[in-house]
Amino acid sequence: MFPILLLLFIFVPIIEIGLFIQVGGFLGLWPTIALVLVTAFVGASLVRSQGIQTLMSVQGRLQQGELPAQQILEGVMLAVAGVLLLTPGFMTDALGMLVLLPAPRAIIAKKLMEKMVVKNMSGAGGFQAGFGHSPFEQDPFHRDPFSQSKDNNTFEGEFERKNDDDVNKLN
Repeated sequence: MFPILLLLFIFVPIIEIGLFIQVGGFLGLWPTIALVLVTAFVGASLVRSQGIQTLMSVQGRLQQGELPAQQILEGVMLAVAGVLLLTPGFMTDALGMLVLLPAPRAIIAKKLMEKMVVKNMSGAGGFQAGFGHSPFEQDPFHRDPFSQSKDNNTFEGEFERKNDDDVNKLN
């Protein structure tokens, strides 16, 4: 992972400088600076509106009792798009705009969701996420806790009855 990040930190600025030189030579200094500022402001406002829309989608899925994993991942991707759009440069702006568009963002999020599976949720190791096959496929005696099967109607939990006239309703 470190070599990839090192290459990104070296080559992305070099590419951006080259693009600045090309665009600046074609448009001139001030129009190039204005274009960079406009893409930053437009990108920030689009990230805000798309983020609000994604948040509403997450709330809707939660109200339906569904896990909004893809929407949460898309929210993280929107944050990355915001950083890319606020970073001065034409290549980062293009990548940010690509992630900002709903259709490509959904495709990328879906591909990332297919790669990630839960490896272990219990035991001393705690929660671990990784890439590979689900442990529930290997052991027939353990069921996937996230499956939506209709044959199990037992829910574990605790409850306490409270009167409506209780002063402290939160506790």
